[in-house]
Amino acid sequence: LEKTLNRALAKKPELVILGGGDGTISGLVDLLVGKDVVMGVLPLGTANSFCRTLGIPLDVKGAVEVLTTGTPRRIDLGMIDDDYFANAATLGIAPKIAETVPHNLKKVLGRAGYLTWAAYQYAKFRPFKVTVDDGSGEPRTIKCVEVRIANGRYHGGQELMETAEVDSGEIVVECVRGHLRRKLVMKWVANLLRLPQRREDVVEFHGKAIRIDSDKPRAVSIDGEVLAHTPITAKVAQGAVTVMVPAV
Repeated sequence: LEKTLNRALAKKPELVILGGGDGTISGLVDLLVGKDVVMGVLPLGTANSFCRTLGIPLDVKGAVEVLTTGTPRRIDLGMIDDDYFANAATLGIAPKIAETVPHNLKKVLGRAGYLTWAAYQYAKFRPFKVTVDDGSGEPRTIKCVEVRIANGRYHGGQELMETAEVDSGEIVVECVRGHLRRKLVMKWVANLLRLPQRREDVVEFHGKAIRIDSDKPRAVSIDGEVLAHTPITAKVAQGAVTVMVPAV
């Protein structure tokens, strides 16, 4: 895909259309930084959180209409160290599952096999400590069940990071505090049902660059792909790319 996109960019087009999910977009968006080109997006993934954040319709017909009738919008990208990403990164159970799932398990046993492995990892999961330094004072150490690093509001198809905006010029880090793993399930349910409790025990940091370390090296999932391990620096790349979005 990278070779195909590079060949397309060599022709200096005005618009480049990326079709796929959040992982595909994050994997290719690095190539568009610094280029005088508008990015169009077709939601061909599972959660399509990036499209949700931008208000792009989740059906292909509606997304194609945005390409012809929409308006270009300059947006930020997130960064984990030197790697750009479009939407969100996480620490916790999700990257642990992605990092340890046996090769071809989902291919051989399907969704049931993957869910079985997820349940196995959840049974072993324990809350962990992270130290967050946003540069505003002393670093803060928190025992938590999940850490979210957000450029956009959506993750996994749910609106989780309500204060994150793709043109704010800041990265948002949310630590979900908890001493028991059931707190994570409670938070997932509260978010799914939009209950007021979804914001309880959430410690939020905003900044241009935020340093995150943990009690031991932990996997970081970047838009669904495990691509880093702590310690990391989460940063914002302000106004890094231009995307076609629905006209106001």
